[in-house]
Amino acid sequence: MPSNKQRREAAQRRLQRQLERRAELARKRRRNVLVGTAALAVVVVVGAVLLITGLNGDDSTDTASSPGAAASTPAADGVVDGADGTCDFTPDPAASDTTTDVGIPPAEVVATGTSMLSMVTNVGTIGLTLDRAAAPCAAASFDYLTQQKFFDGTPCHRETDSEGLKVLQCGDPSGTGTGGPSYTFPTQVTGAETYPRGTLAMANSGQGTDGSQFFLVYGDSDLPPDYTVVGTIDEPGLAVLDTIAAAGNDGSNGPNDGAPTQPVTIESMTVVA
Repeated sequence: MPSNKQRREAAQRRLQRQLERRAELARKRRRNVLVGTAALAVVVVVGAVLLITGLNGDDSTDTASSPGAAASTPAADGVVDGADGTCDFTPDPAASDTTTDVGIPPAEVVATGTSMLSMVTNVGTIGLTLDRAAAPCAAASFDYLTQQKFFDGTPCHRETDSEGLKVLQCGDPSGTGTGGPSYTFPTQVTGAETYPRGTLAMANSGQGTDGSQFFLVYGDSDLPPDYTVVGTIDEPGLAVLDTIAAAGNDGSNGPNDGAPTQPVTIESMTVVA
């Protein structure tokens, strides 16, 4: 158990981070998790550089002009938010008509072990394992939203199949790419994150704007370490994702990027362990 001094120090760190996040959000005044993907083709030099960043709901890529535009700040002390068993879930200051009010999760979270979810889609069942130790706030939020039935009946609105970015993006009840819950929480990164096949990660539009949107990596993807890795996908789930990916997307956001050609709906999400 942490000592009183350790709790005070952790509280001071959380307060400082919260103040920094609020200042950043006040400057941006943009919807949390306005998530999209932008592919920046670099001919002859390195091929394609791909990243998941914030959009304005119209699939514009203006805010994705450089990898640093939505960069997250790694934990300076090497300890992720929530490691002490508490998380800063903050009311979303940019709530809109695509925000779904589900209240705020409890600040006290479990920061050890794993949680297992069953994501039943119209294409098949995808098993997810959440790492509470590596990403306690993201895992707690996932569990909370699942218990609130937040994900049930919602679409997976984006699929990408570029050479360096192969993901299915879900978690927006509005299906527009601009929706989310009534709160945000810290992006939990160390700066060493990678996104190989089988990764479950949180989408965001900048440091501290994680909410409900997430992406499922079905092929090794080249991304900057700006997105919370919250867990992994089981093998049967990857087979389902392969089926979805094989059908491709409609290219509505640009080449290799758009709504899945075969519509994907999360019929239910449940905590199974």
